[in-house]
Amino acid sequence: MSFTLNDLPLRDDLRGRSPYGAPQLDVPVVLNTNENPHPPSARLAKALAEAVADTALGLNRYPDRDAVRLREGLAAYLGHGLTADQVWAANGSNEVLQQILQAFGGPGRSAMGFEPSYSMHPIISRGTGTAWVSVPRGADFRVDVDAALAAIAEHQPSVVFLTSPNNPTGTALDLADTERVLAAAPGVVVVDEAYAEFRREGTPSALSLLSDHPRLVVSRTMSKAFALAGARVGYLAAHPAVVEALQLVRLPYHLSAVTQTVALTALDHADELLAAVADLRAERDSLVSWLRGHGFSVAESDANFVLFGEFEDRSRVWQDMLDQQVLIRETGPPGWLRVSVGTPQEMAAFRRALLSATGR
Repeated sequence: MSFTLNDLPLRDDLRGRSPYGAPQLDVPVVLNTNENPHPPSARLAKALAEAVADTALGLNRYPDRDAVRLREGLAAYLGHGLTADQVWAANGSNEVLQQILQAFGGPGRSAMGFEPSYSMHPIISRGTGTAWVSVPRGADFRVDVDAALAAIAEHQPSVVFLTSPNNPTGTALDLADTERVLAAAPGVVVVDEAYAEFRREGTPSALSLLSDHPRLVVSRTMSKAFALAGARVGYLAAHPAVVEALQLVRLPYHLSAVTQTVALTALDHADELLAAVADLRAERDSLVSWLRGHGFSVAESDANFVLFGEFEDRSRVWQDMLDQQVLIRETGPPGWLRVSVGTPQEMAAFRRALLSATGR
C-alpha cells in the first residue's frame, strides 16, 4: 500500500508547500549560497581542533544552557556598549528568527516583510503559525517607507522584518527609514543584518539605534563574514527584556558545547577571519563595474553577492552556466539572477561562463 505525505495528518496550512533549499551540486565553482569562499587557515583549523578536543572531555555534561561566555564575546565584538544580557545566540540566524516568531508571532498574529527579500522570513513565519503580509519593494529594490507605514497601519503586524543589506538584492537601509518604521510598528522590528560586515564604508548599522528602541532586534550571523557556515551560529542584539522573552521558547541546551567552543575560538581569531572581507568587497565592486560594462542591469549591493539581469529566460542562462560547471542562484524577481562573490579565480570562471551563456 502506498503512503505519501498527503496521507499524514499534516497541518492544512503546510499542505502543498515545498521545503527551503538551494541546489547543492558537486561542481567546481559554487556561487549560489553567499558563502565566504575562504576557508579557515591551517592555524585556525588547528586552534579549533584543539579547543574542540578539550571540550570533548566534558561532553558527558550538558553545555552552558545560556551560552554566557559566547554572549559576552559576541557583545564585545559588536561594540556599541552592548553587554551579554543584550545578546542571544542560537544555531544559525534562522533559529534566532524562529525563536523571535515563537515568542512574538503565532496564531492570530502576523509578520510583515518587504519583498523580494530573504525567503526564510515568510517560511519561518508560516511554520510558527504566523500569518505573512508581503509588501512590495520599489523598482529600485528599496523599501518604499510611505507604503510600509500604510501597510503597518492597515495590518498591525506583531513582527516587522527589515533586511539590511537585503537578500537577494544587496540593498542597504537608511537609518532614518528604519526609525520611521520603528515609530509606526506596534510590535517588534527585526533588522536582519546577516551581511552587515560587507557594507560599504560609512553605511551605518541598526545597532546604533538599540539604546532608544526597546522593541528593535538586530539579527546577525557568523556564517558569512566569519566563514563559519558549517558551524551554524547566529545571534541577535536587543533589549534585555527581548532576550528574556526568547528564553521562554528556546529548547533547553539548544546550543551545543562544541558549537559554543567553535564560535568562541572564531571570535578569538576575528581579525584573521575578517581580513578577507575587504578583499570580497573589492571583488564585489569590480564585478558590479564589469557587469554594467557588459550591459547588464545590476542592483546596488552592500553584501557579498550581486543581483543582475535582466533576462528573458533566466532559467536557460542559469542552466547554461551550470553546464559550464558554474553554479549561481535563480532567485529574486523574474528576469534576475544572483551570484555570490568568490575568489578571483572563481569570478574569472563566472565571467567566462556568463559571456558564453549570453553571447556577449
